[in-house]
Amino acid sequence: MLTFADPLRRALQTAADRPAVIDGERRFTYAEFNQRCERLAGALYGLGLKAGDRVAILSANNHVYLETYVGVPASGLVVVPLNTRHAEPELRYALEDSSTAVLITDRDPGGLESAVGRVIRIGTQYEQLLTTATPRALGQGINEETLAGLFYTGGTTGKSKGVMLTHRNLIANTYHWLTSAPQDAEDVALVMAPLFHAAGSNGVLASIWTAGVQVTLGAFDPRAALELVQRHCVTLTLGVPTMLSAMAEEQIANPRKVDTVRVIAHGGSPIATEVVRRTVMAFPTAEMVHVYGATELSPLTTVLRHEERWLDSERARSCGQSIVGSDIRILGPNGKEVRRREVGEAVVRGPHVMRGYWNKPEQTASVLVDGAYWTGDLGYMDEEGFVYLVDRSKDMIVSGGENVYCTEVEEVLYKHPAVLEAAAFGVPDEKWGEAVYAVVVPRTEHYNVDPVDIIGFCKEYIAGYKVPKGIDIRHEPLPKSGPGKILKRELRAPFWEGKDRSVN
Repeated sequence: MLTFADPLRRALQTAADRPAVIDGERRFTYAEFNQRCERLAGALYGLGLKAGDRVAILSANNHVYLETYVGVPASGLVVVPLNTRHAEPELRYALEDSSTAVLITDRDPGGLESAVGRVIRIGTQYEQLLTTATPRALGQGINEETLAGLFYTGGTTGKSKGVMLTHRNLIANTYHWLTSAPQDAEDVALVMAPLFHAAGSNGVLASIWTAGVQVTLGAFDPRAALELVQRHCVTLTLGVPTMLSAMAEEQIANPRKVDTVRVIAHGGSPIATEVVRRTVMAFPTAEMVHVYGATELSPLTTVLRHEERWLDSERARSCGQSIVGSDIRILGPNGKEVRRREVGEAVVRGPHVMRGYWNKPEQTASVLVDGAYWTGDLGYMDEEGFVYLVDRSKDMIVSGGENVYCTEVEEVLYKHPAVLEAAAFGVPDEKWGEAVYAVVVPRTEHYNVDPVDIIGFCKEYIAGYKVPKGIDIRHEPLPKSGPGKILKRELRAPFWEGKDRSVN
């Protein structure tokens, strides 16, 4: 098995003078990109870092992100991509939990500076560091089992978990993707999905391995995205459904030349049938490819190609068949495979399954059994191997492609002085798939507490997408089981009435 250094080595062998990255007015060939990665590696080791040390990046998509994502793991260090939508307490936790040595960022680090050994600001400081550094050859002292990245995802205990992905994990899943949606050196990829997600990062390696071009888009804007598609003759991209919907509406209203686009991949949350129709209308030359997975799977495990998607049939609700190289089965509580169309838990095996959660052996053991990852997603498989998700065993919401663990939200709700009882759960949302909603019982002395006040309080502690979009104030105890556990299914049921599944 290969490491992060090998896709770049192949690109240098076959396309050293071809463009690798376009970031606004800045362009780099593969030879230049490799030199910058080697200088970044040399600079970090020159600061006293040792193999295995963690380097975090908090930034919008740009060429520095690509250099960090490739150059850090390829030099034996561990990259820690941070979610730019997270609030400062969440970011601080990830930095401290991972014992990050260096933070590379495009913004004022504020209070985060005290959580790391050193901060490098993207811009003049970063460029000066590269200019004065002694290049360090990539690939030294690493192998397929070397840890490549820590990707922080939500946690059932209220704290996020660092998903440990090795070179083997990420290289294998990149190869899995390339077998499902082949690319070559003529492809131009628009990098618009946030690179702090494993799916966005997966595409980086795919483009480098095939010596294609990557065009970066910073903060998402549908007009800017379409202008880049037209200007650079983009052939493929990846986004969440909300991105595709915004681009489709903008393209239909103000048409550009987009007939070079041949693949639009989407994932993170289910996509509405109407969004598919509108996207196909806006990009008639493109094939839409739906992917499903989890950060713990590096991240892909199933794929559904557009020609398989009959929009008015059952198949429209499927998340596809297992991607080549991944094994997905539907198992019962006894660990045995259930009959076709019988609901069980999706369990995945393959070289892309994570090593585990950073410093969390008990949580690792709860989801990894004999090397297989129990996803917590409940569903069934039809006679042709297409997988359909119907619910989650995990107390989790997926909103706009972001995972939100209900315990994270509830932990903040309980910090509010007015809250006696709280339950957070997902409700259907046309735009985001699911939205966070909460039911709160106030303390007697705060009988008239305002939901707006509680929502504002939550914004101080957690990312905006985790903040409840609505709060129902109730003055009777929440329904509970015999042992006293809040029965969220009863609270959720009215919102999902008439739906054919309990997740969206």
